[in-house]
Amino acid sequence: MRLFVALTPSAAAVTELWTASEALRAEQPGLRWALPDQWHLTLAFLGEVADVATADLAQRLGRVAARHPPLVLSLGGAGRFGNRVLWIRVRGDTDRLRCLAASVRASARRARLSVEDRPYRPHLTLARARDGADLQPAVAALGEFEGRAWTVDELHLVCSHLGAGPGGTARHETYVSWPLRGR
Repeated sequence: MRLFVALTPSAAAVTELWTASEALRAEQPGLRWALPDQWHLTLAFLGEVADVATADLAQRLGRVAARHPPLVLSLGGAGRFGNRVLWIRVRGDTDRLRCLAASVRASARRARLSVEDRPYRPHLTLARARDGADLQPAVAALGEFEGRAWTVDELHLVCSHLGAGPGGTARHETYVSWPLRGR
C-alpha cells in the first residue's frame, strides 16, 4: 500500500479556502488543482508499505495519537515550492504540530520504514504546476487569505491509490484514524 500520515482540515475550513480560490482557479487553468475532498496536512509520506509493516505502524501511530493533544490550526498566506507547488501556510499551534510530525516520523522509523529527513514545513498543497508555469501571481492572489481556526482532533493513516481519482488523479482513502487525546 502507498501510505502517508495526515491531518484533515474541517469542512468549514475547506469551504472557506475553496471559495477564496475560486477566481484564481478560473484565472490559472494551467495548474492542476487538488480536489478539496483530498486536502490534507501531510505529517509523513511513507510510500509503498508492506502489509506486515502497516500493522506495526498502526499500533505505533495509535500510541502517538494518545500522547498528543488536539491542535487549533488555521490556513492563511500562500507560498510555493519553486515553480512546481502552490500551497497555503498552516498557522496556529504549529510548534505542537511540528512535535506531532516528529513523533509520527519517529514511529515510522521504529517500524523500519524510510521517512524523508528534512525539516517539517506545515502547509496544504493547493495545486501543482506544469513545466514553465509562473506561480508568483497565484501566491500574490492568495497572500492575504486568512482562514478561521478549527480544532484538529484526529490523526489519519491514509492510503493513496495513484490514478484512481477523477481525471487520473490519486484517490485518498483513510485506512485508520485515531483521536488525539494527550493533555
